Amino acid sequence: MKNKLMGLIKEEQGQGMTEYGLVLGLIAVAAVGALAMLRTEIVEMFTTAKDMVVNRESGGTTTP
Repeated sequence: MKNKLMGLIKEEQGQGMTEYGLVLGLIAVAAVGALAMLRTEIVEMFTTAKDMVVNRESGGTTTP
């Protein structure tokens, strides 16, 4: 009887870990999808930041 109860406890822990894994996978897929959709805007943002740094180092002035 004791072994059967211990087996049920372990089984539930495995189920919980599986659920956490599925949620984590769903979050990862959503994050990748969001980054893919926003790719152009992200590239433009980093390009603008790079250009501002380059202009500042060369003595030029930029307005944000």
